[in-house]
Amino acid sequence: MKVVIVGGVAGGASADARIRRLDEDASIIIFERSGFISYANCGLPYYVGGVIRNKDELTLQTPESFKMRFNIDVRVRHEVISVNTHTKTVTVHNIDTDKTFEESYDKLVLAPGARPTVPDLPGIDNNRIFTLRSVEDTFKIKEFIERIHPRKAVVIGGGFIGLESAENLLSSGVEVTLIEYADHVLAQLDFDMACFVHSAVIKNGISLRLGTAVTGFTSRGSNVVVNTSDGSSVEADMVLLAVGVTPDTALAAKAGLKLGAKGSISVNEMMETSAADVYAVGDAVEITNFVTGLSSLVPLAGPANKQGRIAADNICGGHSVYKGAQGSSIIKVFDMTAAVTGLNENAAKRAGIPYEKIVISPLSHASYYPGGTVMTIKALYDRQNGKLIGAQIVGFDGVDKRIDVLATAIRAGMKITDLIDLDLAYAPPYSSAKDPVNMTGYVAENVLTGKVKQFHYDQLDVLPRDGSVFLMDTRTHGEYLRGHAEGFINIPVDDLRERIGEIPKGKPVYVMCQSGLRSYLACRILSQRGYDCYNFSGGYRFYDAVMKGRIQANHAYPCGMESDR
Repeated sequence: MKVVIVGGVAGGASADARIRRLDEDASIIIFERSGFISYANCGLPYYVGGVIRNKDELTLQTPESFKMRFNIDVRVRHEVISVNTHTKTVTVHNIDTDKTFEESYDKLVLAPGARPTVPDLPGIDNNRIFTLRSVEDTFKIKEFIERIHPRKAVVIGGGFIGLESAENLLSSGVEVTLIEYADHVLAQLDFDMACFVHSAVIKNGISLRLGTAVTGFTSRGSNVVVNTSDGSSVEADMVLLAVGVTPDTALAAKAGLKLGAKGSISVNEMMETSAADVYAVGDAVEITNFVTGLSSLVPLAGPANKQGRIAADNICGGHSVYKGAQGSSIIKVFDMTAAVTGLNENAAKRAGIPYEKIVISPLSHASYYPGGTVMTIKALYDRQNGKLIGAQIVGFDGVDKRIDVLATAIRAGMKITDLIDLDLAYAPPYSSAKDPVNMTGYVAENVLTGKVKQFHYDQLDVLPRDGSVFLMDTRTHGEYLRGHAEGFINIPVDDLRERIGEIPKGKPVYVMCQSGLRSYLACRILSQRGYDCYNFSGGYRFYDAVMKGRIQANHAYPCGMESDR
């Protein structure tokens, strides 16, 4: 059996190594148009910033190591320019010799990945505008920084690559402005959760401009001027374009393969395309969202590696299926961590899922053990069946392990209340006896069983201030004086029983505290005395972060806002 693989990064490299483990006699050829294979896409920004110092650490394998260990013929700087599915041949262009030849196959794996999205804007061809997708891109940016010593940079796009690049450029001594078209960074997060990230970005000295469209580029001397839709401009020594990726499927389209969303390659659960003996994996393919069952694109390394393995199993006579992805992802933003799995609110709405949400702010470990930090957990569940459908966490320590537990719970089809029963490891330096994941289940159970009713930050503005409802803040007087929501009257929870006569009966009572715990206790006291009480989900800490985020979404900030610890 002769297998040809087009693309030698995550999906392609995973497929070829697996094929060799299953079939020692197979003839395997990889064609990779860049000069590198099996490289760490996710590590590229950290080489720019000097966190990864040795460029050799970016490449997990080389053509020579693949040949030695797996007996695989790897040909870099070879671009496959056409596929003939009838004759089962590919046409290959050797970039170094400029010669073209044909190669036959019995099985073909397409793993072309995705290319950086480059909008058609005036001045986009300026040689000081960079993208970051390949090892060559990384070396080009690094060489530019070491040679030119830029003072100012503009990063366009607030996704994973944009944020990581902005942080690493800043650590290289470059003043950074980050421009994002949407009203918040990290589209995987909801606006409210992204507000914590905004504060971290601003606190560390990056000028953040949200809700701003770039309209084009001009030159001023050797510098690039970034022009925006509000009529302003930013001048910089360099620009990094990070506005997303587009499935690189021109080859598949030319071959007549069936395409899906955004021109992606349509595959079945065995990673087979519409052509016999042709498979496709990685960022270029359309897959199924595990939670919704709908078609989607998930350009992440984890799914690409899994898909490569599944394609290899099926090529070698097995029967493996890909069950979809839920988009679990995580990012370091300076000393903060943001993570997500499953659906956010926008995705749940698009899928037509009737959902409820809870927001909690637990400590990363036992409160009496030094060094605990606050994390914010937002969980979404299906109101009809109680299943957990999504989670977002922003914080410092322990975010990674909690998001992985919640990702596993979604994959297992667990109800949000099932989180209560998870037997999770506990010791004071690592967790609490009721882990934040358990607490997520407890809070949801209180809502589902009617022990507490809740309201959310996006309902605060529409609450009447005409006396028809009673708004109460149960924090201490000192906390209240340091900041409170408009119209909320301060009655500390410890004084509530003595001052309950100040709360009029017959009116709904909306209660807030710092994290949601004291206001929950107040609601339990009041509801057992006949009051119609609503607890604010997330607490004043969450409310304050979102209000700051609203301001940040409409203004440019160079620095100065603090993130909670």
